[in-house]
Amino acid sequence: MREVLDLVGDSWSLLTIINLQSGPRRFNVLRRMIQGISQRMLTVTLRSLERDGLVLRTVKPTSPPEVTYALTDIGHSIAVPVGALGEWAVTNRDHLRKARAEFDAAKSE
Repeated sequence: MREVLDLVGDSWSLLTIINLQSGPRRFNVLRRMIQGISQRMLTVTLRSLERDGLVLRTVKPTSPPEVTYALTDIGHSIAVPVGALGEWAVTNRDHLRKARAEFDAAKSE
């Protein structure tokens, strides 16, 4: 279990999977969709997901080459629980922020 969680457990992988759920994307489109990710980190993340069989990289022989990234079948299967986690995060982020602020305020007293 830990091996699989290590593969997709980092935030950049999760955000990449979530953003590929609705269909193939080009690199720069993905980079704009994932706020805060650097070009290098997106490259590393996509290569890792491709190596694990979750993402398919397709190169069209145009000039310049058109490269798109898409989830594989197994990538789509993991996108379901990852998407649910994303929805949970959006629903509960205000509660988490409030709890942290209250905790920090109590610790500083």
